[in-house]
Amino acid sequence: MGFNIVLVEPEIPTNTGNIGRLSLASGSTLHLIEPFGFEITDTRLKRAGLDYWQHLEVCTYESLDAFMDIHRDAHFAFLSSKGTQPHYDIDYQDNMFLVFGKESVGLPEDLLAAHADRLYQIPLFSKHIRSLNLANAVSIIVYDGLRSLRVTG
Repeated sequence: MGFNIVLVEPEIPTNTGNIGRLSLASGSTLHLIEPFGFEITDTRLKRAGLDYWQHLEVCTYESLDAFMDIHRDAHFAFLSSKGTQPHYDIDYQDNMFLVFGKESVGLPEDLLAAHADRLYQIPLFSKHIRSLNLANAVSIIVYDGLRSLRVTG
């Protein structure tokens, strides 16, 4: 049991390291789509992932197109502050792909348009914030999915 956590062009190594640790804790696979804003060998990435990184299942892809070609038939949920549906409406399934954009701009507009029916957001209750930290957002979605599927550790 687990999910496929997808980070499209992640920029901040500590976020990716923390999400890697979360991936391992939740039984999920981490998918990283290039280009990255850091090197995979970055000490900040490793420090955030602590000594767990070596046990993590990580898949990397040269581009978003390459990733989508490989996984075209998968069950997806795309997460964005531009989402049209609340995240609690996600139809969680074992091994589904949870796709998150890069920290500075989120997911590409063409991807949002192509998958508008599977585009979700985490509700924000203040006009003074435009988005959550990526690692926090991934945590919310992954553990909401595990709760929805009634998965226990």
